[in-house]
Amino acid sequence: MAARLAREEGSSALASPRSPGQVRSVSELSKDLPSFTTTATARVTRNGGAGMEKALSNQEDLGGDRGMMDDIFDESYCEKEGPKPARRYVWRNIILMSLLHLGALYGLWLIPAAKPVTLVWGSLCFLLSALGITAGAHRIWSHRSYKASLPLRIFLAIANSMAFQNDIYEWARDHRVHHKFSETDADPHNATRGFFFSHVGWLLVRKHPDVIEKGRKLDLSDLKADKVVMFQRRFYKLSVVVMCFLFPTLVPWCFWGESLRNSFFLPAILRYVLVLNATWLVNSAAHMFGNRPYDRNINPRENRLVTFGALGEGFHNYHHTFPYDYSTSEFGWHYNFTTAFIDLMCLLGLASDRKKVSKETILARKTRTGDGSHNG
Repeated sequence: MAARLAREEGSSALASPRSPGQVRSVSELSKDLPSFTTTATARVTRNGGAGMEKALSNQEDLGGDRGMMDDIFDESYCEKEGPKPARRYVWRNIILMSLLHLGALYGLWLIPAAKPVTLVWGSLCFLLSALGITAGAHRIWSHRSYKASLPLRIFLAIANSMAFQNDIYEWARDHRVHHKFSETDADPHNATRGFFFSHVGWLLVRKHPDVIEKGRKLDLSDLKADKVVMFQRRFYKLSVVVMCFLFPTLVPWCFWGESLRNSFFLPAILRYVLVLNATWLVNSAAHMFGNRPYDRNINPRENRLVTFGALGEGFHNYHHTFPYDYSTSEFGWHYNFTTAFIDLMCLLGLASDRKKVSKETILARKTRTGDGSHNG
């Protein structure tokens, strides 16, 4: 039933006879498949113990024509009865995160003493490292929402090391688990456990056993087949030292005589902590604050503040409804730097096969399951 897949050195996407940069809507792709609908069980809410309802979801909603279902919510999962596992603190992470944030506060204090070009460099490092997460680990490797050429994948892997948020393989695995088991014990940063836990606390304690169990059962063959992903995983620690700390520090110190103190605490430490928190806000604030125009039955929200800080990742109700859309939004470049970057890469011939949901499907979904805020 599924459309045939084309493999580009470990990067899977739907085969297309079109030009490399052309967007293909999911509705257009599904014309090659028999039209049918399937009944999926949808929770009335994932932030409480409300009952269940049946929602009719067509194949476009589920994204089955991509040949990938590991980022679609699994309604069959049931949390285990009985007491929750004891919380086990990871003191190394607690200490390191505390020191990092103290260093970032010191960096804020140093801003007036820094050269303007150093602040520009720090902002550029922020954009590069954020793209390593948004355009790289998230939209390519977690969701296969577009195809990237080898040079672009190498660039995004380097940028991902600058972001220092676990290697691509581990990041994509945990993110797929997050989508498949959102707001349950198997969700790595389950927002029903509170803002602090979903923001940073999940990194300070051992994972719930269900997160580990479900993560091992995912099909990660596409990641294992991607030589760029596995090379970065093999040399991740070295790449982090070089790209996250040494490179951002040495450039201002060597090229325009910035003090070593300012070079380290601004483009390296402060920039790193800002990227971390921008990413974490997608897991916390964007699961708690905002409207739900696409699916009122799930926690993720549309959050403009998060959208701005995370380069377009705050359209979160849309993203959890249509996780395979390369733009994570129906609004294109609107507050979405990552989408503009991907479109530019397509224009340059470095990316292709962007997956996009048709406007008809979006409107139908809003009408069927949205909270009505799209009419406001």
